[in-house]
Amino acid sequence: MTQGKKATIVWLPGWSMPSEVFEQLCKSLPDYQHVHVNISEAETPEEMLSITEDAAAKWQASEIHKPLFIGGWSLGGLLALRLAAQGKANGLLLFAATAQFVRSKSEAHLGQPDAYVRQMIKGAAQDALAVESKFRQMLWTETERETGIAEGLPPIGSWTVPALTAGLQILRKVEVSAVRSEIMCPVLLFHGREDRICPYEGAEELAAGLPYAKLHAIPDCGHVPFVGREEEIAAEMRRWLEQQHGN
Repeated sequence: MTQGKKATIVWLPGWSMPSEVFEQLCKSLPDYQHVHVNISEAETPEEMLSITEDAAAKWQASEIHKPLFIGGWSLGGLLALRLAAQGKANGLLLFAATAQFVRSKSEAHLGQPDAYVRQMIKGAAQDALAVESKFRQMLWTETERETGIAEGLPPIGSWTVPALTAGLQILRKVEVSAVRSEIMCPVLLFHGREDRICPYEGAEELAAGLPYAKLHAIPDCGHVPFVGREEEIAAEMRRWLEQQHGN
């Protein structure tokens, strides 16, 4: 393991995405030790949760490259918030995160209906690649598609069907709304104003409920704030990390 790193960042990817999705962003943060957690083969929601808990516990116990930050995107952001509520992080770096993905009709502006997620679960069992392809069409704004940054994502098909299902079940059932006030570590949130998966209003709600949160809004941005904006995001992250721990 390389010595001289300022801190460790454990990365949790979004639904259906391989850990390589953060590769370019990590290259822009060479002073930090990066750990990528693979949840792409989890058989059940419980196993997926356990994998993230074990990874956080391992690096929290390590005497090397402290402090420990957890970075998460979308599903990974929800998993990171859950770990922070358990006291397993010194700080969070979140992209397109939400405290509660599934919402009722009265809160439709904050998330997605349960029927949408159930339909994805059903579809994944029949044709996972088709479901992933349709999902990816929702990730971007029209402007982002025109610029070609959508090509910056890894190919579809890296998760097993059980893992896809497990991730969707977590999005249905896991929420941290009730324990947001117990997350005492600092949190940096990046969120696209035009996000159609996790609406920006949900990010505002999340930030308002966290004791120590900073929300960085990105205009004309969908659900993938970090792709195509790596240098800008890394610079903001670096400033924030240095403010937190003086590293």
